[in-house]
Amino acid sequence: MKLQDLRQAPGAKRPRKRRGRGIAAGQGKTGGFGTKGEGARTGRGGHVYFEGGQLPLVRRLAHRRGFRNVNREEYAPVNVGPGYL
Repeated sequence: MKLQDLRQAPGAKRPRKRRGRGIAAGQGKTGGFGTKGEGARTGRGGHVYFEGGQLPLVRRLAHRRGFRNVNREEYAPVNVGPGYL
């Protein structure tokens, strides 16, 4: 088998739906986006974290403050008194 003989399994890739290209196209008029509202406009949808005016989850949780160094080296204290030299 050669590299040029490799093919996708049949049905693995579907063609994308061309939406809103006339009534006869099957996905015409509103194109599956409903009527009016933010989701029907170009650019579609609001901000990622918007929860309809409710305080977003990101702001409700306590923040992990500071930062933890993954390359930190632990040191063990060693007492060196006058009798050990």
